[in-house]
Amino acid sequence: MAKYLVIVESPAKVKTIKKFLGSNYEVAASNGHVRDLPKSQLGIDVEHDYEPKYITIRGKGDILAKLRKEVKKAEKIYLATDPDREGEAISWHLLKALKLEDKKVYRITFNEITKNAVKESLKNAREIDMDRVNAQQARRMLDRMVGYRISPLLWAKVKRGLSAGRVQSVALRIICDREEEINNFIPEEYWTLDASLSLPGEKKPLVAKYYGKKDGKVSISTREELDQILKEMEGKEFKVNEVKKGERTKKAPLPFTTSTLQQEASKVLNFSTQKTMRLAQQLYEGIEIKGNGTVGIITYLRTDSTRVSKEAEVMAEEYIRKNYGEGYALGEGAATKSDKKIQDAHEAIRPTDLNRTPVVMKESLSRDQFRLYQLIWKRFMASRMQPAKYETTSIKIDAGEHRFTVAASKLLFDGFMSVYVEEEDREEPNMLVKGVETGTPLKLLDFQEKQHFTQPAPHYTEASLVRELEELGIGRPSTYAPTITTILARRYVVKENRNIYVTELGEVVNQMMREAFPSIVDVNFTANMEALLDGVEEGSVNWKTVVSNFYPDLDEAVKIAEKELKEVDIADEVSDEVCDLCGRQMVIKYGPHGRFLACPGFPECRNTKPYFEKIGVACPKCGQDIVLKKTKKGRKYYGCAGNPECDFMVWQKPSGKACPRCGNMLLMKGNKLVCMDETCGYVEKNPEVEK
Repeated sequence: MAKYLVIVESPAKVKTIKKFLGSNYEVAASNGHVRDLPKSQLGIDVEHDYEPKYITIRGKGDILAKLRKEVKKAEKIYLATDPDREGEAISWHLLKALKLEDKKVYRITFNEITKNAVKESLKNAREIDMDRVNAQQARRMLDRMVGYRISPLLWAKVKRGLSAGRVQSVALRIICDREEEINNFIPEEYWTLDASLSLPGEKKPLVAKYYGKKDGKVSISTREELDQILKEMEGKEFKVNEVKKGERTKKAPLPFTTSTLQQEASKVLNFSTQKTMRLAQQLYEGIEIKGNGTVGIITYLRTDSTRVSKEAEVMAEEYIRKNYGEGYALGEGAATKSDKKIQDAHEAIRPTDLNRTPVVMKESLSRDQFRLYQLIWKRFMASRMQPAKYETTSIKIDAGEHRFTVAASKLLFDGFMSVYVEEEDREEPNMLVKGVETGTPLKLLDFQEKQHFTQPAPHYTEASLVRELEELGIGRPSTYAPTITTILARRYVVKENRNIYVTELGEVVNQMMREAFPSIVDVNFTANMEALLDGVEEGSVNWKTVVSNFYPDLDEAVKIAEKELKEVDIADEVSDEVCDLCGRQMVIKYGPHGRFLACPGFPECRNTKPYFEKIGVACPKCGQDIVLKKTKKGRKYYGCAGNPECDFMVWQKPSGKACPRCGNMLLMKGNKLVCMDETCGYVEKNPEVEK
């Protein structure tokens, strides 16, 4: 009979770990958390030192009953839940739920599900780390306080089914702020000037970019400025003033953290953060490999560290020397990222065995598992390799007082790029200019002039939002995917061609949160709260202090908001549309996807129509009303009521005024009116805002 019991989180790990440990060990799974705060109430006793009231999660009774039977038979119990705060807390909850206080109980963690890692963890068994448990308890209670106190307020003031969250509300605010920045952005005109020059004895022309004057850089803002520059260069000789040769190196990328894996998988594979985490979990928990059974093929997937174990360093160096050559291995001193926000609890994400190359593993993996594993394998391999080396040439060419430049480079040694090339490096030019020396005269073939307009900051994608949250210190590796999933599920934001756009509902909720709970949606406040939770884990901050300092202010803000916040008017507003089934005047209702027209005779008459709000401006193409519409995913735009016969549409609100320069419609952008034809570039102050 088995003497020892090992309890893991996921049933997927049970068979694998049992195989590693043999007949003396029984392995069972808790299926994640077994206790939590009750769903029906706040679950925190604010009158008595903020004590949490934990109950068994519904549906977990049978699992706990089975675990209790196994506990009775075991001499020693090893709690082997995931190696992070959440896992530490699950172990503690198991200790309490199974009443293991009088038993021989040990906590073990492993960063990868391999035979060596699991056996090594048994040699390093320890007690449960209560500082890590308390950090998780504090996070859970803060999230519960925000969710359970503010969400009912949103239900009362806007509509049922909405939610607020400590991290999700800040993420929504960040997206709304970017949307506002884009809407208020006024494009500015600028020009670029290239010169095609012929080299003596060369067929291919040399293309040089306009830099400015000899004494400094000059930017060209208008056509008039460009014409003046061209005039000043008329008849001037183009001559090489300086040729500089050099070398530059490009360092290998760092191995993946949770955040960088999500970003790269989004950019390269077009995976959502949720999909990336699901697939990474499968690769970590174990893949069935012919002849080897089930084995975990990557290390733990929730990490913000780029550190790599000594064993993995040695394994990588040997593999690279053998398969790529002596000159490719980095050896000692691979870079890691250091940042005070990094918890550094685990290694970076890497393959557990480099000999399991993507090609070897292809048959054992699904298409998406293979693509993600290949990304992880190549990135880790590249991170242990030498930098790429380029030979560079920089040329300055003068024409009178004006200067043009040419920058060229050629790859001398590919280094890590033999394995892994990042998206931006695929555009790297690979050219060298021959036969150019200081004083070489050049003949002008022609100029290429191009008009441009400055662009606003791009809309967030899942990848860029994750990067922003990480840089601001909001949330932790395990929270990025659920945060984005939640705001998408609530329809506060929508995804269209990878870009994230705010919906009308998202704007209403964000405005209400900013008005009533400014600290909750304040980026610095939320980042500081994360730092305090890290302090709890380090043992330098008391978790009850964090909770007790937070709640009274929240409680007061909720009470004020209940009195002072106005309800968002979503009453049945009567429209000028007549129901074509029963003749009643249709009313405007508010559904999960925004407003729509419904017959007030419901349930006898169930007629509904899409609702389009008229903005009081006539379509410049056909004269019908311009109305506010939404794409299928909820993004707002302005289009002609006569669609599909008339195809007029713009993203910004039309003002009804015509551009005095070209006659096109002027659009409202912040406190400015801007011509809808970018090439016109006309801008004036918005008199509506001036009032």
